[in-house]
Amino acid sequence: MKACLTFILSFYVTYFFSQDIAITRTVKLMGSRFDITMVAENETKANFYVDEAIAEISRIEKLISSWNPDSQTSLINKNAGVKPVKVDEELFNLIERAIRISKITDGAFDISFASIDRVWKFDGSMKQKPSEEAIKNSVAKVGYNNIVLDNEAGTVFLKLEGMKIGFGALGKGYAADKVKKMMQEKGVTAGIINASGDLTTWGKQPDGKDWMVGITNPLNKNKVFSWFPVYNAAVATSGNYEKYVEFDGKRYTHIIDPRTGYPASGLVSVTIFSDSGELCDALATSVFIMGTETGLNIIDQLKGIECIIVDEDNQIHTSQNIQLNNQ
Repeated sequence: MKACLTFILSFYVTYFFSQDIAITRTVKLMGSRFDITMVAENETKANFYVDEAIAEISRIEKLISSWNPDSQTSLINKNAGVKPVKVDEELFNLIERAIRISKITDGAFDISFASIDRVWKFDGSMKQKPSEEAIKNSVAKVGYNNIVLDNEAGTVFLKLEGMKIGFGALGKGYAADKVKKMMQEKGVTAGIINASGDLTTWGKQPDGKDWMVGITNPLNKNKVFSWFPVYNAAVATSGNYEKYVEFDGKRYTHIIDPRTGYPASGLVSVTIFSDSGELCDALATSVFIMGTETGLNIIDQLKGIECIIVDEDNQIHTSQNIQLNNQ
């Protein structure tokens, strides 16, 4: 197999124990690994804050999970094509923001993608490429324009029977943002929420230095391509190097374009930097689907958001304000 360079997001943290200390705990939440780091004046307080972070993420999971039959999201899906469902303001606002991202990305991001029939399987069980008809049928009930919000009533209605929404593409980032806000309000000076490699940070390391994010080569994860300081910021990466299938010498990634039902192509990875984990999660997937030219054009129009793209030829493309610090 021809060797080539690809890049993924990783992070490296060195704890310098001064007056404050940093405690990290790893848990499984929202179907993913979370590494939660809190900086506090002693171990007892740091662990207390970690406990509160876990409780907050668990609360959000119960609210937005489409796998929990008792969640408000599941209730919306059960009543698709039937009637509007009144939801908490928090969930209503999350859906409203998701639709806004769908409009910005011309549908490359779409929470109604949850309704797609899984014609593409990336667990090794798929032996042939799905038919054009199967792919077309898979997206028949996908479309953010069919999500109806009533601000006065606080309701959500899915127009098409069998339609579903889900928050897999931004839920972890949203939960991390909520934890960050809660901890800052409690006076926690610094921390990191690492949701399976997507980071949301605030404050600095105990020694006063910035948290650092490294772009690395997955074939040699000990070699950092470029370092970036992250202060009160979030970082997320979407890539095609872990889940994919190959037919007739062509690779098909697990990142599916909700508008067509076909896997996105042309890119290896997309890394987004912003002050919001929710935005980073949503835009990393969206830009991967939109491609280099369209993706960078949109990112360059959004204030406070930056992007690094690696294409299938291992060429690196960056948004206007990114400067690579090669090591």
